[in-house]
Amino acid sequence: MMAQKPNDRKPNKVKIVRINLSWILYLLLLVAIGWMLFSNNGVPPQKVEWTQVQQMMRDGDVKEIHFIRNDYKGNITVKPDSLAKYAQLFTSGKVPSKSPQFYFYTSPQFYPEEEFAEVNAQLPADSQVRIYIDNETRMWGGILEWVLPFLLIFLLYAWLFRGMTRQMGGGGSGSGGGGMNPFNVGKATGKLADKDKVNVTFKDVAGMYGAKEEVMEIVDFLKNPGKYTALGGKIPKGALLVGPPGTGKTLLAKAVAGEANVPFFSISGSDFVEMFVGVGASRVRDLFAQAKEKAPCIVFIDEIDAVGRARGKNVGFSSNDERENTLNQLLTEMDGFGSNSGVIVLAATNRADILDKALMRAGRFDRQIHVTLPDLNERKEIFLVHTRNLKLAKDFDVEAIAKHTPGFSGADIANICNEAALGAARKGEAAISNKDFADAVDRVVGGIERKKTIMSPDEKRLTAYHEAGHAVAGWLLPGCDPVLKVSIIPRGQALGLTWSLPDEKVMMSKSDLIDDMCCLVGGRVAEEIINDGVPCTGALNDFERMTKIAYAMVTYYGMSEKVGNLSYYNAQGGYDLTKPYSEKTAQLIDEEAKAIVDEVTARTRKLLEDNWSGVVKLAEMLIEKEVIMADDIEAIFGPKAGKHGEERLKGDEPAAADGTQFVSDSTAEAPGAAGSGSSDEAGAGEENGDGNE
Repeated sequence: MMAQKPNDRKPNKVKIVRINLSWILYLLLLVAIGWMLFSNNGVPPQKVEWTQVQQMMRDGDVKEIHFIRNDYKGNITVKPDSLAKYAQLFTSGKVPSKSPQFYFYTSPQFYPEEEFAEVNAQLPADSQVRIYIDNETRMWGGILEWVLPFLLIFLLYAWLFRGMTRQMGGGGSGSGGGGMNPFNVGKATGKLADKDKVNVTFKDVAGMYGAKEEVMEIVDFLKNPGKYTALGGKIPKGALLVGPPGTGKTLLAKAVAGEANVPFFSISGSDFVEMFVGVGASRVRDLFAQAKEKAPCIVFIDEIDAVGRARGKNVGFSSNDERENTLNQLLTEMDGFGSNSGVIVLAATNRADILDKALMRAGRFDRQIHVTLPDLNERKEIFLVHTRNLKLAKDFDVEAIAKHTPGFSGADIANICNEAALGAARKGEAAISNKDFADAVDRVVGGIERKKTIMSPDEKRLTAYHEAGHAVAGWLLPGCDPVLKVSIIPRGQALGLTWSLPDEKVMMSKSDLIDDMCCLVGGRVAEEIINDGVPCTGALNDFERMTKIAYAMVTYYGMSEKVGNLSYYNAQGGYDLTKPYSEKTAQLIDEEAKAIVDEVTARTRKLLEDNWSGVVKLAEMLIEKEVIMADDIEAIFGPKAGKHGEERLKGDEPAAADGTQFVSDSTAEAPGAAGSGSSDEAGAGEENGDGNE
């Protein structure tokens, strides 16, 4: 090896040892406890009365007595040859070997010189007891009595205020200062990530094409502000990320900070809320003061609805003056008399409808970026991100599993990937297959299988016909989503499940909603047909969703001729103390909703009765296999009735595998009826769960 040159040697770094005052206090406390426990080893002296002392002196057993005048206490030392005589006075049966062995107390009226002289006068000259009388000096006791309180006050002062000393030195809340300082309660508790510590970029964010385009402009503003200010434009002050939970709003904000290479303050809306008056507003001021020092930077407020809720609503029930003061301070900081040049505020919420209008206006949050649930292509990219470190089978089809997860958020997809890995490991497989992912989807949506649940043959038969009713109605009606799988294995709280794959429709017509309601009530209708008209309790979830759709058609979407094109939907959220319609209108709404449900039930009964032989075959197949797929349904009823499958609606059905013909209800389309609305409001879901626990 070549010898290292002296100039190449790296200088030794001086290690700075920081002494924590808390540890010194703990060490002193530990030493004091140890001294108290181990300083008095052995048998302690025994207390006796003055009359006993006199008798011991007369018996010649006392060697000497040391009397402390200012404590009125006497310590007795017994002669060594007389120790065994007094062993019975000690509970342990042993006499202390060290002096004193006994002690006694007297009153202030006790005169030791006279009392001891009187007893010694009765004893022979060679048996008299030596007496020592003095006052005990307590120098250290007096010193501690005066010094210790001041010392404790000083240590408490240093312990409480050391956090404030750090902050005055420039640490701030982002550098770990604060400690247990009570005066830091008004300081912002947000976390500061320096520009070199944010490693998340847009490459780590899959999907969200529209949202990424919006925030990429913000990144460009921070990187090249002169490009926009040269033309007289102003950098946006803030952007609000709105979307369902788990869609990646926080991840998107981190990616903005990572791409812009600027400091990133992260804080939750609930961190501003405190029981002390004025703390929330103080934390807002402190947060923006720190942000101005680090400008240009990004301030990200997650779940801003905790502090940004609309003011003045439900006064007397849920109003909070402290929260409103915090919101007022936030409004002032974002667009007040001061200037926040170079500070861009990003906020995230899934309750944008309850935010205060003053917070939403331009000049504070100039942009509202909607982070929606991912579509098929976006889900495929998200699966590729989360399966990057998984050991997948060679035939793994990411597109197939992406098609089977409509309406799933990014967090749901991450959970599915983890459940698939755990399921494959549980089975002892070498790689994760498509079946593991399908089982993970079933587990996330429906819950874990309850294979040990005992069902009587009648219950199993009734459940099979119930699910067959769902499947047949969903297969034969063109407005229903395609049926993927039917199972009568209990999962979660459901005795049976029917999975369907929504085609991610943006708008739904009245006929689509009617078909969905027919699919929901199909289980109850099949039960009544097979059970001689006797209903059961298994359709609770179906009726809840069907009732919601019926009332939404009447009160939200204007799909009732008698009620008309009126909508009583409260887009601002909250609870109105009075209904925006009269009692007569309320009765009309109830009648219209019931009429829709009755019409749907009659239509579904006719559909199932016309195709009852197929329902029976499907139910018997379910009883035998417990789980059937779309191919099994297609083998009985032929291809799925499509939205534009007019040949199916005209009665030109293709023959099934055994040559049997089946008839679909041709009244699915309501001429002239049209409506719009999201599938969530309408109640269209991915599966029908039935059962009562």
